[in-house]
Amino acid sequence: MKESAFITLTDKFKDKLFRMAKRLLVSNEEAEDATQEILLKLWKNKNKMQEYNNVEAFAMTMTKNYCFDKLKGKEAGNLKIVHSNYKDEQPSLQRQVEAKDSFTWVEKIMNDLPEQQRLIIQLRDIEQYDNVEIAKMLDIKEGAVRVALSRGRKKIREELLKKHNYGVV
Repeated sequence: MKESAFITLTDKFKDKLFRMAKRLLVSNEEAEDATQEILLKLWKNKNKMQEYNNVEAFAMTMTKNYCFDKLKGKEAGNLKIVHSNYKDEQPSLQRQVEAKDSFTWVEKIMNDLPEQQRLIIQLRDIEQYDNVEIAKMLDIKEGAVRVALSRGRKKIREELLKKHNYGVV
C-alpha cells in the first residue's frame, strides 16, 4: 500500500480509534498514546494491509485489545490513580432518613401483625434462624412456618407500598 493511500485511509478512522480508546482508558493522554501506538503498528505493517478486507475494523479491534492489555498490565495502577473518583461509602443523608423512615414503618406494620406471624418474621428475618429451627421452637409444622412467613412478608410489603405510594396517613 502506498504511503499517501495509507495516510488517506487512516485519516478516515483515526478519530474513531481515539474515541474508542478514550471510552476504554478514560484519560485523554492515554487515549492519544494508544491511538498513536495503533497507527504506528499499522504504519509498520502497511504492506500487509492489503490482506485485510476492512482495515478500519482491524484497527478498531487492535485498539480495543491494546486498551484492554493496557488496563490489565503494570500501567493499570497509574491509570486507576489518575482516573479514580472518590466514592463516599456513606449513604446520602436523604437515603439515611428514608431508610430510618422505612424501618419505623416496618416496625409499626409488624406490631399490627398476628402474634405468630410477627414472631416467625422476627426469628427468620431478624434472628436468622432457618425454618426447621423455627418449627421446632414454636412446635409447629415447617409448612406452617413457611405460610406464616409468606403471609407476614406479603402484608408488610403491601402496607409499606401503600405508605410510599400514598404518602403519610
